[in-house]
Amino acid sequence: MKQYQSSDIRNFSIVGHGDSGKTCLSEAMLKLGGEINRLGTIEDGSTTSDYHPGEKARQISIHATPLHMEWMEKKFNLIDTPGYSDFIGEATGALSVVDLALITIHAVNGVEVGTETMWNQATKLGIPKILVVNGLDREHTRFDEILAQARRRFGNNVFPMMFPVNAGLNYNQNVDVLRTELITYQTDGSGKMTEGELPDELIEKAKALHQELIEYVAESDDSLLEKFFEEGSLSEEEMRSGIHEAIQNQTFVPLFCTSATSNIGVARVCDFISKYGSSPDDRKSVTAHDEQGNEVQILLDGNDSVLQIFKTMAEAHSGELSLFRVYSGMVKTGNDFYNTDRNTHERIGQMFILNGKNKTQVDALYAGDIASVVKLKNTHMGNTLCSGKRVKLPSMNLPNPNIHAAIVPTAKGDEEKLAIGLATLHEEDPTFIYRVDSEVKQTIISGQGELHLTVTTERLKRRFGIDIELEKPKVPYRETILRNGAAKYRYKKQSGGAGQFAEVWMKIEPTQRGDGINFTHSLVGQNVDRVFVVSVEKGVKTACSDGILAGCKVVDLKIDFYDGKMHPVDSKDIAFQTAGKHAFREAFMSAQPCLLEPILDIEVTVPEEFMGDIMGDISGKRGKIMGMDADGKFQVIKAQVPQAELYHYATTVRSLTGGRGIHAESFSHYEKMPKEQEKRVVKERNSTNGEG
Repeated sequence: MKQYQSSDIRNFSIVGHGDSGKTCLSEAMLKLGGEINRLGTIEDGSTTSDYHPGEKARQISIHATPLHMEWMEKKFNLIDTPGYSDFIGEATGALSVVDLALITIHAVNGVEVGTETMWNQATKLGIPKILVVNGLDREHTRFDEILAQARRRFGNNVFPMMFPVNAGLNYNQNVDVLRTELITYQTDGSGKMTEGELPDELIEKAKALHQELIEYVAESDDSLLEKFFEEGSLSEEEMRSGIHEAIQNQTFVPLFCTSATSNIGVARVCDFISKYGSSPDDRKSVTAHDEQGNEVQILLDGNDSVLQIFKTMAEAHSGELSLFRVYSGMVKTGNDFYNTDRNTHERIGQMFILNGKNKTQVDALYAGDIASVVKLKNTHMGNTLCSGKRVKLPSMNLPNPNIHAAIVPTAKGDEEKLAIGLATLHEEDPTFIYRVDSEVKQTIISGQGELHLTVTTERLKRRFGIDIELEKPKVPYRETILRNGAAKYRYKKQSGGAGQFAEVWMKIEPTQRGDGINFTHSLVGQNVDRVFVVSVEKGVKTACSDGILAGCKVVDLKIDFYDGKMHPVDSKDIAFQTAGKHAFREAFMSAQPCLLEPILDIEVTVPEEFMGDIMGDISGKRGKIMGMDADGKFQVIKAQVPQAELYHYATTVRSLTGGRGIHAESFSHYEKMPKEQEKRVVKERNSTNGEG
């Protein structure tokens, strides 16, 4: 296997909104690079990167898929990523290990929420971006409008390296601005092209853009700027040396025109990445932390090996594969490493470079490269492995889940299998989260959208053979009181032999939200032995966890056990537990009990035209609008909404905005429920608890 210098490697992720042609663009590149003989299609499930059963069935990308090829003696490690926000964790993980983001824009729909999200993610990670307007062979394409839109959203330095001559159904020509020439493509998918003179009517536009490009390039380098001021122009050679620098500091953001399905324009994108795209050399060091938490620099040409896992996946034939990037040193099969995230040792087994499901074995890998390794014992996504000084690379910044469901195995005895399956899937995809909620007595799974949960539960069934059902998660309501209350309760039981006796006098009062339960006693004199204080407290705690109004946890009150009576023979621990429990129940019911409901903070990001619909929907969900921010041409609506109203809210947002809105949610606080709602919940809960 040929070894590449780090300067000859191009690591990039193809990202963007769903259905903007990322998988087809990857396919076109692999065809140009000679890795495949013909272009696969999404429709017949024959593309290299969408090879999993769920991807073929749904005709969308679900997994980030690493691919590789050679172009102009450079090694391309490209990662095709999903565009649907349900699988945003895959795209985020892939972006965090590459040196360049190639962001696709749909030639009809223009800049969408997913385009924005990926742009922002790449910006946060500090990696350069190039834009590709794809699908220019469709009807109703709007190139000029989309260029203007991209400039409004991403900055006026978005610059067309080419523009289409005949966008639409017969599209086969672009003007190359760098070379000021006309390129005509064959429409047979081969990617072959001929270069020719510009027609008269395009010369002026092309020359003006070429001059603008020269100015951008000059701006990126002081010595070039000086030359530009002196001579008013730059030679082709000077342009070439300056473009790479201009891309690195994003003096301008290059934009290209393609139709991936016809392989038009793709070769020029490959040329550009090969000549001017980022290599690992452009980030010769990355910041990590040592065991004491101090910042340290990991050098590309360092002697110690450091690598990071950016994805783990289970493959039918080879078991678990961990995908990684080498940040320093080299990795050989049989090397020993230390996992600083889990404090365990790992030995590197067989390594492969991947093109979808096709694997090529490699024995050694050098700094800057990307590959996969067969099953590691205890290493997961985001973990750092190192051979020398113990260091930890920054963890991947993954989004919080925004949709939840309760999962129930339908067959008895499958609980253990389910626990193993859920843990495995979480390790493979950390944006899928599960927890056993003791308060509502359900196993809750959470993800990035309805499709994410559906796909993940299908994998659970397929891989672990568990029959499961999803149901609505119960809302963790809480019970509390609004005023002071008191009760005296006598418990007496005589059934032959030793009896049971306890009397408990109790006062309760409400406290601040979030204070929990505060149990105290103010006993004086000898009426009750202090040994029974613990017994009464146990009884009260049981009542608090069982709930009184509707079987929900009791919170935010102070209890004072201030007096009572006992019997020298018949008073026992269990008697005072029982009396304590009943005294508390009676005091609670006398103190204007009520239900509290969890309120969530939500942020909904939508194009401006959908604001009215979203705000109306929030009001209909008993929500309060807390404020609004503009984010480019998107609006971010901040609101507080009761959790009970937000079941499958991610789906509501998508349907109200034609798939262009996204939302995030987090817990805010508990507050008192409206009386009508409370009555309904109490009635529902008591009928399911068998008390109705």
